[in-house]
Amino acid sequence: MNFDTRKYVIISFFVITGLMYGIKLFYMQVVDTETWKLEAQRIAERRIEVTPPRAVVFDRNGNKVIENKTYYNLMMIEEEMVDFDTVAFGKLIGMTKDEVLARIEEIKEGEGRYFNPHTKEYQTNYQRIRPYPFLKELTADEIARIAPQLDNFKGFYEEVTSMRNYPYKSGANILGYLAEVTQPEIDKDPFYKPAYKIGRAGIERFYEKEFRGKKGVKYIVTSARQNTVGSFEDGKYDTTAVQSKGIVLGLDIDLQAYGEKLMQNKKGCIVAIEPATGEILTMVSAPTYDPNLLVGRKNINEHYPKLVEDENKPLFPRPLASEYMPGSTFKPIQALIGMQEGVVQANTGFPCNKSVVGCHNHPHPGSVTQAVQYSCNPYFYALTRRIIQQGKHKSSFKDSEVGIDIWAEYMHSFGLGRKLETDITGLRAGNIPDSKYYDHWRGKGQWKFSAIQSISIGQGEVQLTPLQMANVAAIMANRGWFYTPHFVKSIDGGGPRKEYTVKNRTMVDEKHFPPVVEGMRRCVHEPGGTASRARIPGIVTCGKTGTVENFKLVNGRLIKKPNHSVFIAFAPMDNPKIAIAVFVENTGGGGGTWAAPIASLVIEKYLNGEVKSVEKEKRILDAKLSLWE
Repeated sequence: MNFDTRKYVIISFFVITGLMYGIKLFYMQVVDTETWKLEAQRIAERRIEVTPPRAVVFDRNGNKVIENKTYYNLMMIEEEMVDFDTVAFGKLIGMTKDEVLARIEEIKEGEGRYFNPHTKEYQTNYQRIRPYPFLKELTADEIARIAPQLDNFKGFYEEVTSMRNYPYKSGANILGYLAEVTQPEIDKDPFYKPAYKIGRAGIERFYEKEFRGKKGVKYIVTSARQNTVGSFEDGKYDTTAVQSKGIVLGLDIDLQAYGEKLMQNKKGCIVAIEPATGEILTMVSAPTYDPNLLVGRKNINEHYPKLVEDENKPLFPRPLASEYMPGSTFKPIQALIGMQEGVVQANTGFPCNKSVVGCHNHPHPGSVTQAVQYSCNPYFYALTRRIIQQGKHKSSFKDSEVGIDIWAEYMHSFGLGRKLETDITGLRAGNIPDSKYYDHWRGKGQWKFSAIQSISIGQGEVQLTPLQMANVAAIMANRGWFYTPHFVKSIDGGGPRKEYTVKNRTMVDEKHFPPVVEGMRRCVHEPGGTASRARIPGIVTCGKTGTVENFKLVNGRLIKKPNHSVFIAFAPMDNPKIAIAVFVENTGGGGGTWAAPIASLVIEKYLNGEVKSVEKEKRILDAKLSLWE
């Protein structure tokens, strides 16, 4: 090849190369501008997700019951940690060099490992380019001391975060608490990153997605030294984080605080519902705790183990998960079923035959109303026997099997023996026995009413939660229907969930309720009634007491313990505003002794805004019933 030929080859090479670069540059700058922007963005900016504060929560009266308090995290990106002086950094944050290095290793180990199918090896989830919280939950004063020096430590920056605050220090079992997300939760939902918080209990857990809002994104342009120099494209591609507008509860936080005060030094619970809406006005679980004790990682690490180990179980949501025998508070339902089934009429009477089942002294009830008023055990034994054994089969065993299933179906229509789909976690269903239940425990064809008679007075195998008892009171107030009890009144101004606007009707016709309701009124206001301590001047209250026997298994033997005190009620009698259930453990007294006066104080506080029954209140506040074991 001669010189001229080589010259043209070299020139052609440079021309072609120049054309290729020119075409590529033209394509990137003119034709494919979006791809170029994205590539430039990848190289020159940092994508920061902006998480909004969790929703603020208000009670029915506009009082703020959950708010956010600003804290800070000190974030670390290892890829950017150039010339990291561990000694100087340790002095800044109050750590030794070894502690700084140990914290970095702790972060790496905390990310866990995964199996890489390509390399056939386990690899770490930790990524050097990702931000991780080096220090969490710093106060404004703490971050103010550190932040001015962060320019000397590349790869570290402050991040604004928030934690919950509970101004009233009440309603811990309702509101719940937050804790850091786990790796499986991060893997499951891309919303979460390390150090994010998630609802662990109460409404914080149930309404997690509504509480957390919608994340935004901010693109930050960085220099070669990884310093922030501005926003990318003047914020053209940024999106704004959206906080939930707010959640309003049906809860009355002042009533909640008052109920918790009444239940100090006692074990048990109070549940109150607005009958017309199903909104839960208060739900006290005693003993309780200040919800602020479980705010943030430091507090959780310090206080959660103590709460778990407390023998009085303050973390246990008694109104939702305790299954108690309801005692005589169960009798109004038995009366309603008996009348609906036609086995008794409103004016049916039975003698108070104490040889059948024990009872206190009172006149023979000549009607359903008097039976409820006097809480006559033999009466409800006879009534329930007629429900269970209606003579539909010659065999009393088969007859009882059919009858108990009819009875159980009625009970289910009252929301019993099934979980009430309330907007909170931790609920239990209680127990309404049917033929399958007794067949399992006693054998097919081996039982009849005489073997299960204790269910007639709310004992034995019948188990209800206090929430269910309060809902029964709401059903009595509404004369046969209820909305599923719930906490949230409105989300972003849109009302409650649709399922809480559906009216549930029992299998008992409305016409059968008046004689039972009148009996509940007499129970409180007339001689011979068992709930005279529930009287409130100027308010007609309808209620029913219950005394629940309390047995515990000790070394293989059933030992009789002090009775529980139970009371359900609603008020006023006409156009009811509140339905309530109170359960006090280990009192040794009947429902009228402790539970009834507690209920009356809550009713008075709610309806009148104040309590004038000073002596009654003092008696309850001074009582230390939790000492009775």
